[in-house]
Amino acid sequence: MTTIISSGLLSCVDDEGTSAGTQLNLQLLFEDNFDGAAGESINTDNWNFDIGTGSNGWGNQELQYYTDRPENISLDGNGHMVITARRESYLGSQFTSARINTKDKVEQKYGRFEARIKMPGGRGVWPAFWMLGSVIETTPDNDPATLQWPFVGEIDISEIRGQEPYRTNAALHGPGYSGGGAITGNYDLVNDRFDAGFHTYATEWNPGFIDFFIDDIRYLRFSRDDIPEDGEWVFDDHSFFMLLNVAVGGSFVGFPVDQTPLPQTMVVDYVRIYDLGN
Repeated sequence: MTTIISSGLLSCVDDEGTSAGTQLNLQLLFEDNFDGAAGESINTDNWNFDIGTGSNGWGNQELQYYTDRPENISLDGNGHMVITARRESYLGSQFTSARINTKDKVEQKYGRFEARIKMPGGRGVWPAFWMLGSVIETTPDNDPATLQWPFVGEIDISEIRGQEPYRTNAALHGPGYSGGGAITGNYDLVNDRFDAGFHTYATEWNPGFIDFFIDDIRYLRFSRDDIPEDGEWVFDDHSFFMLLNVAVGGSFVGFPVDQTPLPQTMVVDYVRIYDLGN
């Protein structure tokens, strides 16, 4: 049996361990089950591709070049979407991978955001399932600073350092608490690893607080009271969109080593959004 050790760095919910949906009338608003033939691309009615290197706006000292090639992202023919991080020379980068988002296509304010994923592992490998405020703009010459990161808000449902495959990390980023100063928490699996099988990662976003779940067990809550005095709670201001990616290297995980096993795959069974009915 898998055991969960929760170590939220801020507030934990009073009823920690409560199953999702026991007191909620969940209504399915969106789902992508990644049905299709092996080698096909993802549904671009739902998803956008981010293309390029960290200089295109994602930074963090990451080493990969994100592409939309089937070598890096495609369906597997068994109801999964697969993002593959590879060690290869490509347009000046030593690694390739993929990053996708639902901006301007699937956006939601409040609700349960959920994905069933088998994560990759290995030192320097950084998979993530996360969300950004939908009002974000990335051209500073044309848009006020409040429409740039972190002022629009970021919800990290799951980030994993490949060298710690037993631990997943949750975080909130906003004005006054971002990057290394983000509000963070994590949980550990005992005698299990997130790269050994599928797990369900979810957040339930409510006015004033956000809960985090693993396999339908709630382990952590962040609320308006957790942000620093000089910070601003921006999670009641606008809708958010979802992102999935596998980075290689970067400030959170460090550099991969020669012994890092590549390619590594993030295998996504489904992505869903529910209305919480409250």
